[in-house]
Amino acid sequence: MDLLTPLETICRLIIRAREMEAQVPSIEIDDEDDPTDSDDEFAVLEDEANEAIEEEIVALLDDLGDDQVQEILALAWVGRGTYDATEWADALEAAADPDSEDPVDQLLDIPTLAAYLDAGLAAFDLNCEGIGQID
Repeated sequence: MDLLTPLETICRLIIRAREMEAQVPSIEIDDEDDPTDSDDEFAVLEDEANEAIEEEIVALLDDLGDDQVQEILALAWVGRGTYDATEWADALEAAADPDSEDPVDQLLDIPTLAAYLDAGLAAFDLNCEGIGQID
């Protein structure tokens, strides 16, 4: 299988998706004037949802052609197990279905997108080793 989308782009998406997945919404809204004067000693470890990462993912996907975004969605589906690697053509066809939800929205709705993309790449004997920040 030859990808239309550069592997480096998919790996960059995986990195950003991991960053987005790692964010944990704050458990408690603290209206105190001094955020360091908190009763919760672990509050500094919580990371508010950062819209900038999601915006970067959307921008990355918007810079791709429709067929490339559909390919990434199909790859995530293969990684999730919705389709097998031998059903790649079917996955691509389903991702290109004009009656379904926008592929970018579908990708953003996948809570473990990075893992599914990793698994999808692995299904085709591809990986991100040595590319970007992934080792």
